Amino acid sequence: MKKTILLLSIMLVAIATVAQPPARKRQQATSGEDNTVRATAQKTTDPTAVSSRAALEFPTQGAMPEDAAWRRDVYKVLDLTADRNAVLYYPEEPQGDKMNLFTYLFKLVLRKQIKAYEYTIDGNENLTPKNVMTPASMLERFEIAHETNSEGKIRVDNSDIPSAQVKSYYIKESTYYDQHTAQFHTQVTAICPVRRTIDEYDADNYVPTPLFWLDYAEISPYLSKIVLMNSNYNNAAQISADDYFTTNQYEGKIYKTVNLQGLVLQNYCETDSALHQEQNRIEKEIQTLQDHVWGKDSAKIKPDTLQAEATDIKASKKKSKKGKDEQVSEQTSSRAQLKRERSESTQPRFSARRQRH
Repeated sequence: MKKTILLLSIMLVAIATVAQPPARKRQQATSGEDNTVRATAQKTTDPTAVSSRAALEFPTQGAMPEDAAWRRDVYKVLDLTADRNAVLYYPEEPQGDKMNLFTYLFKLVLRKQIKAYEYTIDGNENLTPKNVMTPASMLERFEIAHETNSEGKIRVDNSDIPSAQVKSYYIKESTYYDQHTAQFHTQVTAICPVRRTIDEYDADNYVPTPLFWLDYAEISPYLSKIVLMNSNYNNAAQISADDYFTTNQYEGKIYKTVNLQGLVLQNYCETDSALHQEQNRIEKEIQTLQDHVWGKDSAKIKPDTLQAEATDIKASKKKSKKGKDEQVSEQTSSRAQLKRERSESTQPRFSARRQRH
């Protein structure tokens, strides 16, 4: 009896030992599926995942190669009162689905779909995670009226968005030569809205206040979604904000270049005329390099020289044609004469003398 009980105990222990791993595997598989579902849900609600999906739906220009053979970085200011830049300013306040560029970007920042990077004192863009501004800190810093509900969500009324006060943008523009495709490209890499605020020491003057930097590579998929009116004369002409920047349809003036001293143009240009000359010199320097690479020196030939060369070419062609015609005429006449002589030699000859009878 004792032996029987002992055998039954050993069998039960063996069965439990064999059955335990499959059960544990099933439990681990179930927990793994739950973790996968949970991770998928987090990716769906994560604002950074929206950027990846938007990049697939709205492809943009390729990134600048890190091994570019030549590159020149400049900072420009876009005055939104200029005709070519006014497309970014109007309407000043949202009208239905229509809104200007700053309102659109501001709402994306509030929803945490794009990141706003703090504008540092040196004026250079610092697109690192430690320099990211939270929506709450941004609103507090620039004294923008807002409401926060019990769940911590921030709401800003359209009338409180300072879109009408943003009348210029700073952009960083990179012109580079891609040796892989043998082409020059000009690409915007960062953008900063600039607010026009009242000077606290002089109420009659306004001072430009840069708000924050935005990484253009990050916001470009969203810029493909906003449509802007592109003409004052044809209201049906529209263009996306990304195409506007990608095709360089803006008008900007250089205020800074990337240099070893970190100087802006106003640090060494004492007068407005000197500043204007320096801006033109930098623009011409970049254009001259492109002309040298592509061999566009022929474009500098004067129009009257080209016209004179064209006239000489036409005259030489006409002379050549005339010479060919004369040569053909001479050959034709000589052939006719030879033919005539041959025909005369083959005909019978008759004497003209009178015969006696």
